[in-house]
Amino acid sequence: MDEGSTLGSNLRRVRKEHRFTQERLAEKAGLSTDVIRKLEQGTRRSSRLTTLMKLANALDVDLTELTGMRERLGTDRDGGSVLAIRDAILSPSLLPGMPGLDPDDPGDPTPLPDLVAGVSAAWRQYWQGDFGPLTATVPGLINEARLTQCAVGAAAAGVLAQSFQLAACLLLHLGKTDLAALGAERGITAAAEGDDEWQWAAVVSTLAWVLMYQGRLAESENLAVRVAERIEPSFSAPVPHLASWGNLLVAAIDTAAIAGRDVTDYVNMASAGAERIGPLVSAYQTTFGSSKVAVNAIHAYAMAGRTGDALAEARKVRADDLPPIAYGHHLLDLAQAYIDARRFRAAEARLAEAHNLSSVWFRHQHLAVTLVGETRSAQTRTSSTIRVLARAVGID
Repeated sequence: MDEGSTLGSNLRRVRKEHRFTQERLAEKAGLSTDVIRKLEQGTRRSSRLTTLMKLANALDVDLTELTGMRERLGTDRDGGSVLAIRDAILSPSLLPGMPGLDPDDPGDPTPLPDLVAGVSAAWRQYWQGDFGPLTATVPGLINEARLTQCAVGAAAAGVLAQSFQLAACLLLHLGKTDLAALGAERGITAAAEGDDEWQWAAVVSTLAWVLMYQGRLAESENLAVRVAERIEPSFSAPVPHLASWGNLLVAAIDTAAIAGRDVTDYVNMASAGAERIGPLVSAYQTTFGSSKVAVNAIHAYAMAGRTGDALAEARKVRADDLPPIAYGHHLLDLAQAYIDARRFRAAEARLAEAHNLSSVWFRHQHLAVTLVGETRSAQTRTSSTIRVLARAVGID
């Protein structure tokens, strides 16, 4: 199905369900009636995240209701099931006052070092964009981590938190924002049972990210900033502590950018912490450093239409400093900036590079759909590269 048509038909359906005219929706969302008319008619086949967020909030629906964002693993699912992840997150035994794991379960808990290694391997799959195999792995990891945590107590709190956090990150890519929020909340609860506040804060940054994609921008930014203030370390603190704090500021950068506000203060604070760390470090299954701050600044500048600033900031980024899908997000932002500068060949090259990093990850990115559509529309004769990318994201 053509994603442009899906967006237009979804927008029209939800608008009519709310009994809004195009003019009323435009007024409520702070947009022009022309934008809404063109989206619904399909003459404007894509839209920026900032526009879609305004429409979703005005209509009081989740962003995925408009974009049709969904699980698109196809033959790449490798036997995995989103429903199995759901069941692992929503197990009734996790509720207060409910019985825990079956005490007669004959399974022995996984030794903690083995569990840590398994969770770390799964996170590497995530950063590689291997979503199909990961979907099959995550439910078992959560259940193993729960069993081990019941056996050894607080020592396993961190690895259980990381299992839930991984589920939340994966589900968000698959368009399951409510389940992602629950997964992040489970991770925060698990981390709070341990004694590592920095691990807890690392999962909070994931919840802030989920809230952002739910359109809950004020909540997302306030959460990230409040927790960053609470845990703010000295610049002589251990690197993992600085990384956990810095990633909260990175979440605030993204949310403030979508809200259309200036991000300079957040970028400056995060950059100061990154200077202590260097290009990039790994901590709590994620990364932080000067390259990560730069790519999020580029993201903010690209959304704000500050093309020159985005392309200038790009000089600070090295591909080797970032995990594959993090670099893929950076390439999409660069493509956005090149499109705004009407440098469509450069945009096409960045999109092709991002697709080559992980085709499965690429087809789950709404921004990729938008940018491929915009690049194709700008071409008098569609290039073979754009034809391949259009098929990949479903706008054939």
